[in-house]
Amino acid sequence: MKLGTCLYNNQTFVCIAQTEGVLLPALDPAFDQAAWRDMISLIESGTDLSAMLANATDAMRVKFADITLLAPIPRTRKNVMCLGLNYLEHAEETANQIGRTGKAPQYPIVFTKCPTSVIGQDAVVPFDPDTCSQLDWEAELGVVLGKGGKKIAAANALDHVFGYTIINDLSARDIQLSHKQYFLGKSLDGGCPMGPWIVTADDIADPQNLAIACRVNGVTKQASNTRNMIFNVASIIEWLSRGMTLEAGDVIATGTPSGVGFVREPPEFLLPGDVVECEVESVGVLRNSISAAG
Repeated sequence: MKLGTCLYNNQTFVCIAQTEGVLLPALDPAFDQAAWRDMISLIESGTDLSAMLANATDAMRVKFADITLLAPIPRTRKNVMCLGLNYLEHAEETANQIGRTGKAPQYPIVFTKCPTSVIGQDAVVPFDPDTCSQLDWEAELGVVLGKGGKKIAAANALDHVFGYTIINDLSARDIQLSHKQYFLGKSLDGGCPMGPWIVTADDIADPQNLAIACRVNGVTKQASNTRNMIFNVASIIEWLSRGMTLEAGDVIATGTPSGVGFVREPPEFLLPGDVVECEVESVGVLRNSISAAG
């Protein structure tokens, strides 16, 4: 099932993607209004999604043209947790750029992006050359937790996943490389496009066998498969939960494959007017444009 968050008649709703449009269960008073107005509330409610779908009514049906998609979780409760250098070829290309020998990290490299960086499908990424002139793309599989916990074993970790989304871990390289940590360069306003949907975990047979790609103005820049992750989804959840309690609605970006802009010869960065598409097999295509300067 594909779940999203949208604006309809200037109100926010959780929606379910259909072939001809979407379902907005909150339009039918017979359904839980609080849960179907907020994605995290829906996740926490434990609502039987299949049963709701089986009882869908005409009152819920809305055309795609009548809604505006937002990020599936428009404002995360906490920072989005992110994995750095989680594909070996990306670790190698990054190391080569700074004159080192690339190798797989022994432990996950974790940083975060602040909630104010999150934007949704077709939202415009602000471009401010006075702040950042080296904006880079990073297509990533996003994981949304449905059940929290601490010291979650890898063998059980996927049971804690609500669904999967796409994240473009936009990176201000000139800021990122000027500091000893990633946070400032990863948390620009609009620096965390997410969406367009959360695909529920029951629709993804194996999160470690999904093609992943990024295109800029229609030109493929990244093309890989999630099987190439150094730390897979289950082990990421295990590592993160070792000393930190994870919660329902937490979002994890699992790292990007090779092909980012700053390691290219010559380096390539996003410019006003560019259109970036991040695609993950079985999840969808996340599309955003870069704003014109001004």
